[in-house]
Amino acid sequence: MNRLAIFGLVVVGILVIVALFAPLIATHDIGATNLGDRFMSPSAEHFFGTDATGRDVFSRVVYGARISLRVGLIVVAVSAFIGTVVGALAGYYGGWIDSIVSGYVFNVFLAFPGLLLAIAMVAFLGAGLNKLILALCIIGWVGYARVIRGQVLKVREYDFVQAARALGASDMRILFRHVLPNAIQPLIVQASLGMAGAVLSEAALSFLGLGVPPPAPSWGVMLEEARDLATLSSAPHTLIFPGIAVALSVLAFNFIGDGLRERLDPRQRSR
Repeated sequence: MNRLAIFGLVVVGILVIVALFAPLIATHDIGATNLGDRFMSPSAEHFFGTDATGRDVFSRVVYGARISLRVGLIVVAVSAFIGTVVGALAGYYGGWIDSIVSGYVFNVFLAFPGLLLAIAMVAFLGAGLNKLILALCIIGWVGYARVIRGQVLKVREYDFVQAARALGASDMRILFRHVLPNAIQPLIVQASLGMAGAVLSEAALSFLGLGVPPPAPSWGVMLEEARDLATLSSAPHTLIFPGIAVALSVLAFNFIGDGLRERLDPRQRSR
């Protein structure tokens, strides 16, 4: 695995540890305000400084990792499950099922930019963490379905699948015992990239006021609260640290996805 992928694994490992042990790592109460300490620069008492209401930025960034990982894991797990089932059935049976799924359903979802569709879904469902997760799941399964459908279309023609069919194996047995295990590798790469997309989408929607409502310690909420030009000039740390957290998380998951693609694809590995 290349160095960038290793770097991604290290960053994600740190992110997981921070999320799991946030109460032990955080140095201050994330909701405690103190107007006398507002916009303090980074110091030994406040590692990342304080925000407009005197809250500790470091502690809020730490707890923000929990929200980002929760959104990413749930969205990827649900989207991958739904996409795998739909894509596998469409690719294996073909015919009118595949025509409806790939010819109509996929095109409807892919006709709009992902973030724009997410904004429309969240605006329809309403703001909130659970509604944000639901909206991202509704629009996120299509990518996984397309990947699995393409793999299943290829694997179903292999000789061992034809042999299993000739021996009288049922469609479900062939699909789940023979086809899917040999078509699942690209899904692993897609899931890693999907984590990056989910983290970025949560931050973007929260920044726009359509995701996690304040005063929750979401990285997107923190960026939205610090976007004022006066704040940026007088207290840039309120914007820099949550921005770095988002950027590092997204880069780490993308690096892992690229490393997995290289590892699982013999052609990429040979290069």
